[in-house]
Parts: sequence; structure tokens; C-alpha cells
Amino acid sequence: MDKAKIRLYVDQPLAQGQTVPLTKEQSHYLFGVMRQDNGAVVALFNGVDGEFLAEVTKANKKNGELVCRAKTRDLLMPPDVWLMFAPIKKARTDFIVEKAAEMGARRIVPVNTEFTNAERIRQDRLQAHALEAAEQCGGTYVPEVTDLQKLDRVLADWDETRHIMFCDEALVGAAQVLGDVAADKWAILIGPEGGFSEAERARLHGLPFAHAVSLGPRILRADTAAVAALTIWQQHLGDWS
Repeated sequence: MDKAKIRLYVDQPLAQGQTVPLTKEQSHYLFGVMRQDNGAVVALFNGVDGEFLAEVTKANKKNGELVCRAKTRDLLMPPDVWLMFAPIKKARTDFIVEKAAEMGARRIVPVNTEFTNAERIRQDRLQAHALEAAEQCGGTYVPEVTDLQKLDRVLADWDETRHIMFCDEALVGAAQVLGDVAADKWAILIGPEGGFSEAERARLHGLPFAHAVSLGPRILRADTAAVAALTIWQQHLGDWS
């Protein structure tokens, strides 16, 4: 079969010979926008069964169908690292979610801190951004985006076997980096545009499973900090090393 130029996430089981019905939105995209027809090849993944090449067998703009012909990739799980961040302006929050999905975060957790500017998010919209990012970057796994949660509540219920890489803007310029910590489960915490409050910073520094790091000699915007922190973690402990 030809190599697929289009990848779609589907909420359906995938296996060789499996018929996969498309949603109305997927059908419109594939046959109305992308002008695909019967016999076209599409890559499908569902976050569980890996990636399959599928052939269009029903090119209908409302209820198209494909059939899986061959498995091309097994499921590749990202490292067990979460990204926790305080939501900012809409477009920049979208950027953080998209880049976190591309860079291999397993879970994305928006948190409400004392200085968080955005008091609400659209979880379903952010989840859709994570899904689209996985489609574009070739990933076979889509990270969960949770609802907005208060940071103090998240920390109160924390599993202490999951360590936190706490990006402390007060350490800007300091040569303080992630040490050799023996842990399999991690979370990266990025603060809001106004920074963490003194009470939040003191609490985080007092947690035995939290590790404060510097992101360099300059203060970074929150969206830049998320990309920088994920890069540091992936190179040090993740699947880039």
C-alpha cells in the first residue's frame, strides 16, 4: 500500500481487517476538505492498538468508512511525566498543550495558583488540541488533559512516589539543575505569569519529592518555560536521552 499522508485518531478498536466508521466531522474533513476518495490510504491510531494503514471503502462526507489493512507501528507510550501549568491567555494555553503532547507528556494538568490569571478553561477544547498535536507529530498516544484544579488541592492529594520538577523563577541565573533522583514517575510544574506566591514557593521547597530547578539566566514566559522544562527533563530522564 502507498504511504499515508493523513493521520487520524479514532475512538474505535483497530486490527487488521477491522472496519472503522468515521464521525461526521472526520468524514467531512477527509472527503470534503482533503478530497480523498475510495481507495485512499489513511493512517489510523487510537492510543491503544498502535498505528494501522487503512483504506477508504466508503467515501461519504457524513458517514465514511475505512478498513485496516496493515499494522505499521506498535503503541509507543511516552515516559511517565505530567506537565502541570497555570493557564494563561487562550492562544498561549493552546500552545502549551500542543507542545506538551508533541514533546511526550503523558498527562497535562492545568492548575489554579494564587496568581493564575485564567479562572476557567475549556477542557474539551484543550483535549482536542492535544489530539490534533498527536495526529500531526506522528505519536500513537494522546495525553489526557484534565480539568482545571487548585494547586493546593493537587498537592494535598499527591502520590509521593511521583516526584515534581518545580521550575522556580526565583532561581533565575542560578546553576541549580535536576540532580540524580531515582524515580520512575515525574511531574513538571510551571508557574503563572505572575510567578508563584511566597506561600506556594515555601510549600513546594518543603516537599521531599519536589526538586527546584532553574531554567537559565533569563526569566521565561510561561509558554516558553513549559517547552524548556520538558526539553531539560526529556534529555536528562526521558526518552531523548
